[in-house]
Amino acid sequence: MIALATRGSALARAQTELALADLRAQFPDRDFAAVVIDSDGDLSPASVAPDVPGEGWFTSRLEQALLRGQVQGAVHSAKDLPTDLSPELVIGGFLARADPRDALVSAGEIALAELPHGSRVGTSSPRRAAQLLALRPDLAVTTIRGNVDTRVRKVRDGEFEACVVALAGLVRIDREREGRPLDPLRECTPAPAQGAIAIQARVGSEFAEMAAAIDDPITRGCVEAERLVLTEMGGGCRLPLGALAEPLGSDRARLTVAWAAEPGSPVRRLTDESSRDGLAALALVLAQRLR
Repeated sequence: MIALATRGSALARAQTELALADLRAQFPDRDFAAVVIDSDGDLSPASVAPDVPGEGWFTSRLEQALLRGQVQGAVHSAKDLPTDLSPELVIGGFLARADPRDALVSAGEIALAELPHGSRVGTSSPRRAAQLLALRPDLAVTTIRGNVDTRVRKVRDGEFEACVVALAGLVRIDREREGRPLDPLRECTPAPAQGAIAIQARVGSEFAEMAAAIDDPITRGCVEAERLVLTEMGGGCRLPLGALAEPLGSDRARLTVAWAAEPGSPVRRLTDESSRDGLAALALVLAQRLR
């Protein structure tokens, strides 16, 4: 039996089922199973900011189980992984990426520009808060806690007029109709690696080779470029930073980065194109221009 660690939320379980389906299709003679492990973020939801990429709140306990040999692999939302990974672990594979955009969930399904003056918009992400306030400084951007289901419910119950969540999260729990995608080039550039699922393994293990067999190279190239921007801008800090690499045709890619000193300050957004092989170099250039 090959065991994969996962968090217990509905979204985490749905992501793990996608990974298990790919692994079972590639290795039909092997047995795979999910093992639920509570993360620090799950155990202390009121004390963390769950939208912050690269902090390890939702990954460290799964990684510890992997290092101890309790499981052979771990399935993560790629945006949750810290930039400074253990040298004993490797991201063996990335599944094909879902839609990486942010989505606005609002009462009445209205657009961002149509929200009434002073509307309460829930997010725990400095990145989202900065970009929302740059567009609509009149909004009351307020901290919201809980998983995707909980956040949507808080809007439906009237605690907030709207909230912003990852569109991929809505899609994976079959609630995509409840969100309006935000334009990543003009409204809200997503977090580095948003929408991607990462499969982690111990370096040199049999499972690392299995994970590599289902790796999507286009997703890997885009996510690694985005994570490089995050690393260059300070890694796991609570940065109001967005980064999105998008494939354009067979060999080109576009990289968009957005950064603000703090919520309420102007957002700097830069976009450029390169060959897909040149994405890493472009990431370094744009990060340098942001600093």
